[in-house]
This record gives sequence, C-alpha cells and structure tokens, in this order.
Amino acid sequence: MKPRIEVVAIDCLMVRLFDLIAEANMPWMLAATARLRAEFGTALVDLVPSYTTLMVHYDLRVLTPAQARELIDLALTDLQPHAQGSGQSHVLPVWYDLSVGPELTLLSQRSGLTVEDVIRCHSAHEYQVFALGFAPGFAFMGLVDEVLATPRLNTPRKRVAAGSVGIAERQTAAYPVVSPGGWNLIGRTPAKLFDRERDGYSLMQPGDTVRFASVSHAEFINLGGDDTPLEAQA
Repeated sequence: MKPRIEVVAIDCLMVRLFDLIAEANMPWMLAATARLRAEFGTALVDLVPSYTTLMVHYDLRVLTPAQARELIDLALTDLQPHAQGSGQSHVLPVWYDLSVGPELTLLSQRSGLTVEDVIRCHSAHEYQVFALGFAPGFAFMGLVDEVLATPRLNTPRKRVAAGSVGIAERQTAAYPVVSPGGWNLIGRTPAKLFDRERDGYSLMQPGDTVRFASVSHAEFINLGGDDTPLEAQA
C-alpha cells in the first residue's frame, strides 16, 4: 500500500490507498477512517470512504492545506488494518421473481445458469459494504461472483421501486428509495434501508457485511414487502 494525496478542492483532499477494488481493502480503509477522524478532530467537516479512497473535507478556517496534509501523514503512519468482522452483519430477505426482478432472465442467459442457480449464486455469498452514495442509504456491495457480473442497462429506468435488488458489473445493491436506476434488477427486499429516525439514516455502513436470503412471496408480504410489479410502478 502506497497512499497518495490528491487535491479535490481548496478545502478537500483525496487519500488514495489502493488502485484496485478488493474485499481485502476494507480493513485498511476502516483503520484509516478511524485514524483520520482522530487526527482531524473538530477540524473535520466530512470524511467519505469509498472502494479505494477516502475524501477528507476539512475546515479551512482551522487548518491550512499544508497542515491538513501533515495530519493525513500522521494518521497513516504505522497504520494497521482493523480486525475482520468489525462491522455489523445484516441478512436481507429477498423475493427473487421476474415481476420485480426482470433481469433474472438476462443474467441466466449471460451466465448459462438457470434462473434458480442465478438466485442461489447471488444469495450464497457474504458481501462487503464498500461505500454509500447515489441515494441516501444506497450501499455499494461486492464482489458478486464473476459469472453474474453484468454491465448496467444501456438505458436506465426512470423509476425503480424501493427495495429493488440489482447487479452492476461485480457490484450488488438494494435501492433504498424510489429513484431512477440502471442496474440489472433481480428481486426486491422488504427491509427499510433508509430511515430519517435512524442514527446515521442508513441501515448499512461501510465495513458491514450483507447476505441476501431468498424468501417466498408469502414471507415477503408478511415482512411488509410491496409486490407491485415493476411495470405497474413505471
């Protein structure tokens, strides 16, 4: 690991820890996040972790750019990774069905798997939450099995239902709110992913792990799921 500091704005620096996305990055990202928060203290405006970078937004009234760089260097000195499993573990129930996951057929055709095997493959892995973004509570997770990796749709949908579970390349995610979106949809979860009353708003945070558990239609409804077909919500 050879960290690099890049300028984003007059009061914002990007700390690049890695060049490639990998699940093994996360313990280092979490350790760097904790150290940066401690070093910057009240001078920190925001800290945004992602797959390979940490964006540090600091108070220019308190620190000069040179001082901010010095604090980053201090934070990364003798950095040691956090222990694996330091985040929360989540199990998200998912109703995998063509009416709410129309790209199940596409993934089946691309992978050469049956639809049932696509579902088993997606729900068999424990995913790492790498970052939050795009929409409040939208957690970018990975890495999905290479056999399921599928490019985003050429034309994004104007409306994707809340709870929709999708795949884009080797990422997977669940839409927390109704929004446009171009991911390949394979199912829907009844879980409340974004809640203004929840501390931090999002159910998931970077460093958490997630498993998707296939449930029946009846279980999905009992858990409060909305089974309105995607086409009917457009």
